Amino acid sequence: MIRWREGVVAQVLDRRPGAVEVAVASGEGRVRALAYTDLVGEPAPGDRVLLNGNALERDLGTGGLAMVVALPDRLPPVGPAPVAPGHLVKARYTPLQAMVLGVDEQESEHHTALAEADDIAGMPVVAADLHSSLPAVLAGLRLTRPQARVAYVMTDGGALPAAFSRTAGALREAGWLASVVTTGQAFGGDLEAATVHTGLLAARLVSGADVAVVVQGPGNLGTGTRWGFSGVAAGEALNAAAVLGGRPVAALRVSQADPRERHQGVSHHSRTAYGRVLARPADLVVPDFDGADGVPAELAARVDAQCEQLLADAPHLRGRPVPVTGLREALAACPVRLSTMGRGLEQDPAAFLAAAAAGRHAAGLLS
Repeated sequence: MIRWREGVVAQVLDRRPGAVEVAVASGEGRVRALAYTDLVGEPAPGDRVLLNGNALERDLGTGGLAMVVALPDRLPPVGPAPVAPGHLVKARYTPLQAMVLGVDEQESEHHTALAEADDIAGMPVVAADLHSSLPAVLAGLRLTRPQARVAYVMTDGGALPAAFSRTAGALREAGWLASVVTTGQAFGGDLEAATVHTGLLAARLVSGADVAVVVQGPGNLGTGTRWGFSGVAAGEALNAAAVLGGRPVAALRVSQADPRERHQGVSHHSRTAYGRVLARPADLVVPDFDGADGVPAELAARVDAQCEQLLADAPHLRGRPVPVTGLREALAACPVRLSTMGRGLEQDPAAFLAAAAAGRHAAGLLS
């Protein structure tokens, strides 16, 4: 069921590629709303807008804003639409489904290169649970390999439009990302792909990436159950990387500040995704927190013990201890704000250091 709202655009708050954030005045007060310009056009002050208020009503941390569904007084012209290449439909069978040109489909100039492609030639592939890990992984990677070409392969467990991510857009603008590849139902990247497999192949063969980072879009879904969370896709992504001849690298989700027991130290999400879903050999990056600034000794010992147990239970995992020395400074120099579950680097340094350690390990695989 959709909670509809109607209002008038009072102010444009922010613009980024593919999206405009506006303040909308309605009978229930002023609310923030996001419009995807490729789907609904670009709202301007004074425009009447129809909003979907579901996420706003539930006060969701990542998606807690209204979504612009239409500009009723400025609808697209009625009549035959211009024929554009591509028949890959994203957000399929929803009112705002978008048709795009997939890098892997027949009309693409890259179809021939990808038709029988089956190998990413040892490319390191880092998988992580949360979107907030993306800049941290890159910070660790760039500390020793600043010239490495990195592709972000975005899965569809969180936000579907790439434009929702301020982080990805800013990292692209800063030169930290060579390309964004949207896979599955996600859309709006530099390249569109049908699956994570073709997304990884496109990252290597089309974008020329040295490293791929596979993470869902913003808005992790969790239900507090063993299997009911969108981060299981991290294990599936590393399976794909292994099948395609890549070098899978598992970035742990770690927290020293999450009040929930199941996420303290190494999250149960990582233990399930890498211990149960992942079925191929992969490097499990074990951050060495001993003496790390801001990380309690108790937390360091807990992470070591949890990783030791995970490695004992999952023989396909290869433990790779990685020092976090110097990573705090690299994280502080990120061109984007670091935030995970509402906490920044000062509140939860272990979360970002663990992801940065995975990036540092991937950089070492390029030697």
